[in-house]
Order: sequence, then C-alpha cells, then structure tokens
Amino acid sequence: MSNAKLQVPDARPVRADKRPPGQVDDRSPEDPRGDDRATARRVPMSRRRFVQQLRVEKRRSDRSRAPLSLVAIRLPRGLRGVPDAVDAVLELIERSRRETDCVGFLGEAALGVLLPYTDAAGRQAFVARIATPTGGLGCTTVSGTYPDQLFESLAAECEVSREALDYLLEEDHRHSPSKFALKRCLDVIGALLLLVAFAPVMVAAALAVKATSPGPAIFRQVRLGRRGTPFVFYKFRSMRIDADDGVHRDYVAALIRGCHELVNQGDAHRPLYKLRGDPRVTAVGRFLRRTSIDELPQLFNVLKGDMSLVGPRPPIPYEAEKYQPWHLRRVLEARPGLTGLWQVEGRSRVSFDEMVRLDLRYARNWSLPMDLAILARTVGAVLRLDGEP
Repeated sequence: MSNAKLQVPDARPVRADKRPPGQVDDRSPEDPRGDDRATARRVPMSRRRFVQQLRVEKRRSDRSRAPLSLVAIRLPRGLRGVPDAVDAVLELIERSRRETDCVGFLGEAALGVLLPYTDAAGRQAFVARIATPTGGLGCTTVSGTYPDQLFESLAAECEVSREALDYLLEEDHRHSPSKFALKRCLDVIGALLLLVAFAPVMVAAALAVKATSPGPAIFRQVRLGRRGTPFVFYKFRSMRIDADDGVHRDYVAALIRGCHELVNQGDAHRPLYKLRGDPRVTAVGRFLRRTSIDELPQLFNVLKGDMSLVGPRPPIPYEAEKYQPWHLRRVLEARPGLTGLWQVEGRSRVSFDEMVRLDLRYARNWSLPMDLAILARTVGAVLRLDGEP
C-alpha cells in the first residue's frame, strides 16, 4: 500500500463549449485520450475552486429558492494518503452523479459533491447509491440541503448539528483573525465601561418595571445569533407579562413580505415600519423603549459573546421562518449587535429589504473605525430619542 501523499489537483479551465454549469474539462492538448469522451473523467476541482462554485450555486439558490445539496465523503485516516483509495471513490461518484453535479476536494481527507436543484429526497437517494461501496472502504458520508435544512434548523429553538451545512454556510474570509480579536476586545471593554456607567440607570429601570407591573424585570427571549445559533436575549421588560405575540407575528410576516401599505405606521413622506401604539406595552415600558434604556441588559449578551456592540439585530426564530434565502445572510454573516448600520442610517424608516441590505453592507465592510463611528452616531440617536414612538 502506497504512502505517497495525496496531491490535490487544481481544476483546469472550462473550455468554451456547450457544457452544463459546473462541468470541468479534464482534457488538455497533451492528453492522449484526445476526444474519447467515453473514457474521459473530469478532474475534481481544487478546494478553492469548489468553494467558489459553491458560492455561485448558493447565490443562484438564494434568487430562485431552488434547493442545493452537498454531500461530503470523508476518507478514513489510514487511506487519506493513498491515491488508489481516492480514485476508487471518484470512480463511484462518477457513476452516480449527473452532468450538472460538481465534484471537488474539501481538503486532503474529504471529497465533496455539489448537487444543484436537488432537495433532501434527491440528496438521500444519491447518498444511498454511494453509501454501501464507500462504507466498504471505511468512508463516512455527511450531507445537507440548502436552504430547506437551514430553514428548519433556524426555526428550531435549539442548536442543530449540520456538518455538511457548515460548508454551505461558509463565506469569504474577508476579515483577518486579528480584526476579529480587536473587535472582541472593543466589545468586552466597551460593555464593561457601559455597565459601570449605566449601573444606576439599570437599577432604577428594574425597580420601575417591578413596581408598575407584575412579573420579572428582565425579559428573556430566544434569538438567533451568527450562523443561526440560538441564544437567550435580555431586555428590560416593557410589556405586560400576559402579552400575546400574535400581533407582532402578523405584523412581521407582512413586513417581510413587503406589504408596505399595510405595515406603514407613518405616511408616504415619513414612513414608519414598526408597530405604533402597541397596547401590550406598559407606560414605563414605553419610556424605556423611547430612551433605549430597555436595551441595556444586552450588554451582558455582549460579555457572554452572544452579541457584539455593533452588528445586525438578532431575529426571533418565527421571524427567520418567513425570510427569503438572501435575507438569511444577515444572520449568517455577522455576529448580532446592540446597535448597527440600520439603527443609525435607516431605523424604522426603511423597508425590511432595505434593512437587510444595510446589514449585509456592514457584514462586508466592517472595520474598527466603522464600529466606533456607528457607536458615536448611536449616542446621538439615543439623545434625540429616536427609539420607538
């Protein structure tokens, strides 16, 4: 048995012929097989090329809402450097895939098969065809479907293991680890300073909530963090303890669908996309919301690492259920924040789609100076009482 290290080939350019999307031409002028397509086998894409194709297919799925599946086949440790074992798996994949399916490396130990326009049932059928033969080699198979399985996991109020979906959720590494470390330092230091500075205000708010309505001072709710990870979100309670969320569910569903005339609580010149005069809100709660004091307990979420000082607002699971696939990127691409670009540029004056675009612009372009600028502008918004009317 050879111990030669597996050499991962790079994908050769696609030729300008009528090939289905994702098909890679493995022939070259020096290829002795020439035009004998019956014996030709496509060279697997390199990991870099495969991930690029994955992102293209994800964007196509976002636009069309067509399902996209991924199957990852992991070689056992003893066969990871054995070319014959890799060739055996590739031969099996070649017999089972369609012309539009893409095959590539996910690393030295794994091969990936990208299955466009394939739902969970189709994915399972493909896995069934290859499971027994690859199992004989000791390979393991994990798979996922985007966006179907992703929506299900976001709707569930618990952490879901989705190994293959980790690849489907993978985004460009636009920011270095040092930038994330600096952002985390800003979060921790900023949250501690703000907690010390606003401790008397928070104590007074808690006492006011307890004195004016029965129930706890702190409201706890499951929200979705980065990559859809659920966490417990804290706010000062601003509603009656027996408040029904049906009104909010209906309003949010209409807002996400884009029913602007139905959900606009302002007028044509100054729209307001937020529930106004909500009867569930107490008198003290209305003051807390208008001054944004109700948000201060989220500083503990920042210290725990569930949130950042700056980022998109974390959605409630029933909101994410209504999202279009491209909306989900606001959850997947950045850690949620106490404030963000939407709060200082759009607030409740812009539609839901515009809010998502602001969140995605932040996720693409954030930097430490940008975070500091948003925090400074947030202070101005709070002083102007730009909170809920």
